[in-house]
Amino acid sequence: MTAAARVLGRLVERGETLAVAESLTGGLVAADLTSVPGASRSFRGSLTAYATALKGEILGVDGTLLAERGAVDPEVARQMAAGVRRALGADWGIATTGVAGPEPQDGQPVGTVYVAVAGPSGVEKVSALRLNGSRADIRRECVRSVLELLASELGGNVRAQDTEQTGGN
Repeated sequence: MTAAARVLGRLVERGETLAVAESLTGGLVAADLTSVPGASRSFRGSLTAYATALKGEILGVDGTLLAERGAVDPEVARQMAAGVRRALGADWGIATTGVAGPEPQDGQPVGTVYVAVAGPSGVEKVSALRLNGSRADIRRECVRSVLELLASELGGNVRAQDTEQTGGN
């Protein structure tokens, strides 16, 4: 069973919904989630705000924050998760922002990534990642990491279960 399937199953068990805000992953998180049969029971939708301006205009990220720090910032990730949760009327929002390469962005080196989750009762968490590998590797690991962050808030451990599933480490 995939990480996306486990997260969606947990959301269904809890009677809760999910919305996704993506930047560097460009829709990969949503694609991973919607590849799971029955995803519509808990997945509300996603917004891919690739352009920095859209993070403010659509997701409600503070314009001053974007101007001062750029889009690759932990607070931007947090605001993206909260913003998509609000915009799409979901119980949980998750977000990805960072630099997949090939060039640095906003003064941040390739592999600098922030994933965030916002949920009921004021839950907000951001994880800073320093990823290596190709652009595709960074984006793929970002998808896994944001789903793992959500799973930890939902009371599941996606990584451990995936390791058991594949028999590896």
